[in-house]
Amino acid sequence: MDWRQHIHSDREILLGKPVVKGTRLSVDFLLRLFAAGWTEGQVLENYPTLTPESLRAVFAFAAECMSEEALYAIPAGAG
Repeated sequence: MDWRQHIHSDREILLGKPVVKGTRLSVDFLLRLFAAGWTEGQVLENYPTLTPESLRAVFAFAAECMSEEALYAIPAGAG
């Protein structure tokens, strides 16, 4: 998936945080909803400007960002 069709960054919107185009919903906000246990259906119901494709783009963007990192320090005993 080409997340660039759905995600962008503009200094005038949320200080340049990556957001879903046409919204003020940041990638990190949406990821935190899923981490808190929200389902795709709940997110789409509560934020009707989003689409299933835009949510997939959020995950594609996050995956690409993570793949560019070289080292992940996870403290002992975490998890």
